[in-house]
Amino acid sequence: MSVKTVDILEQIKSLTLNETAQLVKQIEATFNVDASKPQLVRIDKRNEDEGKAEIQTEFDVVLLSVPADKKIALLKVIRTITGLGLKEAKDFVDSLPQVVQSGLNQEAAVNLKQQLEETGAIASLK
Repeated sequence: MSVKTVDILEQIKSLTLNETAQLVKQIEATFNVDASKPQLVRIDKRNEDEGKAEIQTEFDVVLLSVPADKKIALLKVIRTITGLGLKEAKDFVDSLPQVVQSGLNQEAAVNLKQQLEETGAIASLK
């Protein structure tokens, strides 16, 4: 601190309680500030993190249902996507709902969902 600041601080220390209160009022009026409001606010990181909505970055594509007349077309798509054999793909489609792929980024998940829906299936992202 500068010598000037130290001198002012020492003078304030020597004031009575009433004189200090008057000084604060005069400072508030002169500089148009409010000393009663805290200027530094302590931020609790835990509360801040809880207040923020969590942004989802990984998605699972879930196959919910497929019309019977679209099953063959869907089997071809499922085999391409998952690499399953014909029997495994049929078992997969017969036991819906099933997660087709998990841990995808949003763009890949949306593209996969669109591929499934183009065959007439109903899919969702989780």
